[in-house]
Amino acid sequence: MKTLKVDAIRNGTVIDHIPGGQVLRVLNILKPRKNDVIMAGMNFPSQAMGQKDIIKIEGRELTADEVNSIALIAPRAKVNIIRDFKVVKKGTVEVPDAFEGLVRCPNPNCISNAEPIVSRFQVVKRDPVTLCCGYCERVYQTSEIEYL
Repeated sequence: MKTLKVDAIRNGTVIDHIPGGQVLRVLNILKPRKNDVIMAGMNFPSQAMGQKDIIKIEGRELTADEVNSIALIAPRAKVNIIRDFKVVKKGTVEVPDAFEGLVRCPNPNCISNAEPIVSRFQVVKRDPVTLCCGYCERVYQTSEIEYL
């Protein structure tokens, strides 16, 4: 017998197949708005992933840029746009070529940490996601990066 653990939403965005235990990090990147109604679930069983997290945002359709910003944490996430309780659009997260103003360079000597400038990272590898700082040119895995 199937049971729902998270209610369906009338309109909004569902992000599924987030690696287990990462939902709070994804929410930190998405920076929910003050009035967003969000349902977040952690560590659901998944045949493909072992465990997965899920986020449902009622009344808001995320932009492609917002969705792709979570590629640092969930590069294989699935995104569904819901209207009137029906999935009207299915998509996946796409790792962009670069990230701006999203993460801080781990290099304490990097100028991006000393000056009020926007951080910039080029993606040098998509799986696993590997980034190069646009200022100090050091290369980092996403596990080494601190989110703003």
